[in-house]
Amino acid sequence: MPSKFRLRRLPARHAGLVSALILSVMMTFVVSGIATARGLGFSDGFVRAWIAAWGLSWIVAFPVLLTVLPVVRRIVAAIVERPPA
Repeated sequence: MPSKFRLRRLPARHAGLVSALILSVMMTFVVSGIATARGLGFSDGFVRAWIAAWGLSWIVAFPVLLTVLPVVRRIVAAIVERPPA
């Protein structure tokens, strides 16, 4: 039976912001997990320390990503050939 609940989609103009949000969440989650495991090992406090490290790193990473994304796009545009129109 199909669900009656359906999420509304955001307008296409928000794609860049949503991409940056999802990218920052996923990357900081993985990187903070690796750094926490390396620093503490898989001890009893690992998950709590990982979540704390992830939260702090995401708070920093998301605004940094939004700030540097236009620069990265310009660099990529300078390096990568455009497809023919």
